[in-house]
Amino acid sequence: MKKLLTYIILPLLLFSCQDSNSIIWEENFEDTNLNESYWNYQLGDGCPDLCGWGNNERQIYTKENVKLDNGNLIITATKNGDVYKSSRITTKDKIEFQYGTIEVRAKLPTGYGLWPAIWMLGSDIEEKGWPDCGEIDIMEYVGKEPRTIYNSLHTRQSFGNTINSKKTLIGTIEEGFHSYRSTWTKDKIDFYIDNKLVYTFSPETKNDKTWPFDKPFYIIINLAIGGNFGGPEVDDTIFPKQFEIDYIKIWK
Repeated sequence: MKKLLTYIILPLLLFSCQDSNSIIWEENFEDTNLNESYWNYQLGDGCPDLCGWGNNERQIYTKENVKLDNGNLIITATKNGDVYKSSRITTKDKIEFQYGTIEVRAKLPTGYGLWPAIWMLGSDIEEKGWPDCGEIDIMEYVGKEPRTIYNSLHTRQSFGNTINSKKTLIGTIEEGFHSYRSTWTKDKIDFYIDNKLVYTFSPETKNDKTWPFDKPFYIIINLAIGGNFGGPEVDDTIFPKQFEIDYIKIWK
């Protein structure tokens, strides 16, 4: 099935390059269950290869902590005893694209220790590994920094606590739904929050170490708990907490 979906979608992406207003894929979460023709579940705690998902995160990812309700994707972070649970889904090998605009409308969960993210990784991660595959962070939020959104890029030249990052303070960002958009070309990547340009990444020198972005990427949506960026302290009184996604749209 993966090969068939890739065969169908990639010609569509190529064909749609001719029209800058063409939607090439959208997900409105209108079914009763997550469409596994588009989405993969990543499960567990990352062990043995990437325990704590590489960031000392505390949660175990499950299928049960994600649901569709009233046209929204809802990822719920829970705590039962000493066990934190949440969900992480990806479009790897199913929905991948190179260049274009991706927009996600989402409502953030709040609370100390939460780390919701909307991001992308290069499709060659299994061959090249991270950070050489490249990472595009469309939206990251950590509960320990209220009213703040991060947009970041991770490359071999700058990864982890990357210098290629922008913090944007928005007083109402935790109220209701907001749109997060990235427009990606062969020359630059622009980041928008509610249609306002907040950050542009365009290194003067583009090579494998500074610009691993000339290839297809896939989408990841997750709600982490604690970790190097989200924690390490977690307010255990906040659970359960929900990260809600209204839609995802990709166009050329």
